[in-house]
Amino acid sequence: MNGQQSVGRQAAPRFLETTVDLEKKFLQGRQNRAEELESAVRYFLEFLKGFESLEITPPAVTVFGSARFDESSRYYQLARQMGRRLAEAGYTVITGGGPGIMEAANRGAREAGGLSVGCNIKLAMEQQPNAYVDRFVQFDHFFVRKVMLVKYSSAFVVLPGGFGTLDEVFETLTLMQTREIEQFPVVLMGTVFWARMRAFVEESLLAERTIDPQDMDLFHMTDSPEEAVSIIVKSDSEGQ
Repeated sequence: MNGQQSVGRQAAPRFLETTVDLEKKFLQGRQNRAEELESAVRYFLEFLKGFESLEITPPAVTVFGSARFDESSRYYQLARQMGRRLAEAGYTVITGGGPGIMEAANRGAREAGGLSVGCNIKLAMEQQPNAYVDRFVQFDHFFVRKVMLVKYSSAFVVLPGGFGTLDEVFETLTLMQTREIEQFPVVLMGTVFWARMRAFVEESLLAERTIDPQDMDLFHMTDSPEEAVSIIVKSDSEGQ
């Protein structure tokens, strides 16, 4: 572990020791009242830990994407370019703090001299914090982590990913569609990858009227980091 990461851990002290399989236990179903109260206290303290650890001066952009792409992937390189362009434009780059797309975006931001933040979660198989975060906090529950990834950002960039990435992008779109958060830019990068999702949304959701036509405007698609940054900067300027 490098010096930067050690500093990040010291700057983000844990309120509670990690308990194995916390979220699995939470989702098992009804517990007795004392156990439910203990769980509620843990969630509250984990939120407090996130608030304390992630005091970020805006503007910030969250980058979502798969943990499974290595440095040889075109999507890794695209995320690295995106992180660099965001940092050059003055944005803090926030990711899930793990490998793959997250590492690439954090890496690009650091290479450009920007602030690189990671909100990691401990997984049994694949997620370890990457070496390019300046601030780092580890969560035990996915839902707490997702709140933090949304709370501090004024835009979202989504690169190819799996179920977790789809969960993140659709939850963010749902929050904007229902006006639970402001309508911030959501930029999908990797147009060939996302074209099939867009087709499904148009041909199934829109065709069956489970969404409105204007909901299609909640996200943008591009392969250009420069265009993505332009969309985000334009939204920021219009919101001021």
